[in-house]
This record gives sequence, C-alpha cells and structure tokens, in this order.
Amino acid sequence: MGFLDHSTNNIIVDAVLTDAGRRALARNDGSFQVFQFGLGDDEVDYNIIQHYGRTVGKEKIEKNTPVFEALTAGSLALKHRLVSVDNEFVTHFPLFTINAGGVDTSTTSVTFVRNSGEENQKRTKINIDVANKTGTPEVDVQLIDSSFRVELNHLFLKIAGDQPNVIFTDNIAVYDVDADEGTGSITSTSNFLLDLKQLTDTTFNIYSTSGGNFIKTFVKVTGINSGLSTTFEVRINNPTLS
Repeated sequence: MGFLDHSTNNIIVDAVLTDAGRRALARNDGSFQVFQFGLGDDEVDYNIIQHYGRTVGKEKIEKNTPVFEALTAGSLALKHRLVSVDNEFVTHFPLFTINAGGVDTSTTSVTFVRNSGEENQKRTKINIDVANKTGTPEVDVQLIDSSFRVELNHLFLKIAGDQPNVIFTDNIAVYDVDADEGTGSITSTSNFLLDLKQLTDTTFNIYSTSGGNFIKTFVKVTGINSGLSTTFEVRINNPTLS
C-alpha cells in the first residue's frame, strides 16, 4: 500500500494484494477475505529531522520524499513496518541481540563450509534475546515478542525440524519461531538451529562471488510484537578454496 501525493489536496491510495493474496483470490471459491494490511515508512530518511529540526525537517520529508510504488512481493515490501502501541508514554524500544554459537552476529558473519564432513560446519545454533537498554524504562508489555519471523534464502538454508510458512517466488522462505519469557533484563528469548543445505557445484558456481570463493546470503529476524528487525550475514565457503 502506498500514498501518492500529486501536490494537490487529494491523497491517492495505491493498494495491491501480495502474491499470496492474489493466489487466494484466484481460487475463486469464496474463501478470500482481506484480514490485514501493512503500513511502513521505508522511504523516510529520519536524518533529515536531526539535521533540520522537527518543524523544518517534517516539512521537507512531506514535500520532498518520493513514495515507493506498492509491491506485491511480500519478501520485498515494507522492510520497515509501522508498529501500533496504545501506551503513548513509550519512549524506547528494546534491544535485539542475535548470537550464533556465542558470537555476536552484528559484528561477525555466520560461516558454513560446503560439503564438509563436520556437522558443526553445516549447522549452528542461533540465539535471540530481546532486552531493554541499560538506563531506559522496562519494555512495554505490547513490545514483548511472543514469536519471531525468520526470513532466509530457501536455496541455501533451512531451519532444522521446521517447515516454512511460505516460500516466495524469489526463494525467500519465512518461518515462525516461538519465543519464551526471558529472565532478568531479557524480556523474551528464542533459539533455532540454522542448517546449510546440500549444494551442487552448479548452484555454488551460479551464486558464488566473482572470485568463486563463497556465497554470501542474509537472514532477517523480526519480532512479531515489537516489529524490531535485524539482519545478519551468512557465508558459505567452498572447502577446496576456503
């Protein structure tokens, strides 16, 4: 969905069905119903507010920001979704931390070795923790995640013991991973096993970097309630070249 302002007093809404919605509509059996829609602010550069101040910055954003065309691909649309919170006094979002084998994924990529005989080189445990930042108020109950949405490339990766909810046409698979209540400062926590799929030489050569040394892909994790998301890099090395 997009709002298209043509410098008039009119607001034009550009709304489209996602690919999943279009498939449901095409069944033509009376089961299709629109039960949710999403809004986002992918186009907005909030650095403008910091640079020009709230009043001037807001005006510049409203008048100069181009609006993206609404996309039907659910894996591409609305990278930064808006979150609704009833509590008007919420001033801070919690922190999102993801570790792979005890290593912070925000600074280090997750590495797999293709065709390796060692299981620990083809599987790693991903731990997700959500907590409030030191010195900030406790996380509002509406922002405590009950589950996490995990998006990954279905050609290369999978979550062990689970099946994706949907696989988009660009091979992005979406999983739902349940969360548990945390302890101490951690409000919610979860973990899953990220597995490397068996890759043929043809697949590796098609998707590897120009040097042919590794494949670079990404995994995105989004909190269902908080709307927070983070992306970490995964590298798949070729054992003969790594």
